[in-house]
Amino acid sequence: MHEGHAVEFHALLWAAGWLVAVLVLFGIALRLPLATGLGAVGSRLYAAGCILAGLGVWVLANVALVLNDTHIDVTREKVYTPSATAMAVVDELKAPVRITYFYRSQDPIGQRARSILEVMGRRNPLLTVVTVDPDKQPELARREGVRLYNAAIVEAAGRRVLIQGTDEAEIAIGIQRVLRTRSLTVCFLEGHGEFSMDGFEFHTHLEGAADHSHGEASSHIIETAGHGVGRLRRVLEAQGYATRKLVLATAGAVPGDCTVLIAANPRTTFLPAESAALRSYLAGGGNVLLMLDLGFVPEAGLSRLLSDLGAELEQQVVVDPLSHYHRDAEMVAVTGYDPHPITRTLSLTFFPGIRPLTLIRPPAGVEVTPILQSSRDSYARPVAPAEARTTEGSAAASGQVAPQVADVRPRVLGIAAEGTLAPGAPPFRAVVIGDGDFASNSFLPYMSNSDLLVAAVRWLAREDQGTAVRTRIPVPPMILLTAAQSRWIFIVIVVLLPLTVIGIGSLVWWLRR
Repeated sequence: MHEGHAVEFHALLWAAGWLVAVLVLFGIALRLPLATGLGAVGSRLYAAGCILAGLGVWVLANVALVLNDTHIDVTREKVYTPSATAMAVVDELKAPVRITYFYRSQDPIGQRARSILEVMGRRNPLLTVVTVDPDKQPELARREGVRLYNAAIVEAAGRRVLIQGTDEAEIAIGIQRVLRTRSLTVCFLEGHGEFSMDGFEFHTHLEGAADHSHGEASSHIIETAGHGVGRLRRVLEAQGYATRKLVLATAGAVPGDCTVLIAANPRTTFLPAESAALRSYLAGGGNVLLMLDLGFVPEAGLSRLLSDLGAELEQQVVVDPLSHYHRDAEMVAVTGYDPHPITRTLSLTFFPGIRPLTLIRPPAGVEVTPILQSSRDSYARPVAPAEARTTEGSAAASGQVAPQVADVRPRVLGIAAEGTLAPGAPPFRAVVIGDGDFASNSFLPYMSNSDLLVAAVRWLAREDQGTAVRTRIPVPPMILLTAAQSRWIFIVIVVLLPLTVIGIGSLVWWLRR
């Protein structure tokens, strides 16, 4: 099985060939004469020759079948089939990897994980899978230091990673981690009211249940301690990245071991020295993810750096009447993406209160690609800078109806830039997005928001060549719909279905009157 759980037809042809060989062998056996007239010795040689020929065909057919094994999962949910991404990770193997999985044979969940790992092991000869029941082989479990069921030890080139769980996606990530030959550290910038990497508070934003907004009206709030990015931190750690905090004002410079620097929704302006340190980091081949919403006003040095990255922050909020989340037109939903390694596996992402970016010509050596855009019906509404607003003024503005704007067109919401800031300098990579709320605990798990962030970090860390495996985030059971989907459900259930019943009733009455 592979993409979309499609059957490998070439393997099925081998299975069909095996069946044909067995049927042919059976048919020949029925037609072979029992009496040959060759005498006793000749008859024995004839019988021995028939037996050897039959065994030879049988052995060759079974060898061909084993070497071209296929897996058919007849369950509706494909319970015993590895995910397409897990199989893609196995297909990409170029070095030997060994997985030792410890399970309890009486546990159906453990048995399922064992079956899935065995399917993955048959996929690529470079992957060796050994399954062990610690109750039956306790000495092996003690030697490996495993004391729990449903644990996998992934080994490659003297490195090993312990994975606890039955999810093949986690084991696929473990394979990627053990093959990684360098340590990767993601540094979360703090000191400007950013979302904290230690904050895990979240709320679900069920329609009518939220007591505050994440649109333009919320951008005047400076203290955002209740909206951390702890979930993002956990997702990145599950991918094998180390994480740490960085207060640039006290550090003076971005440490060299920071593979990727993330600024998640800063609320106060950088100091000139901090902007200079950020420029030096990029000039030295650094990688940054900047999520800068309307509550952030860049100082002159940072504005010049953003210009060198090919973008300028607009003091406007994007309103998208066509594509948005629920009924809030300022929660812009993006369903189509420009081609880029970051966006190749994305479906739908949404951004509460996002500001547009204006593309400008970058200096020589820097290449800029827009990766996020609003729909063709979107427009931008000017918003006063944060330092010029008050809580009362913002609250009043939030109740006003947005004026009609003639400039209706797609707006760039995020860009990816790479290149060099000076001749002979190492290449940098940068991603700039005009919103940070989409990365917070409250919005990260939904739609493809987490996929976007993981893909962005993988691209910044130069790991975008391999398959990105989604890390599951536990969330309350919910069904989230866009405004268009909600509108169609309303039309079908509330309008069309009752009218259909009335119409059928009227037709029956008319025919029987």
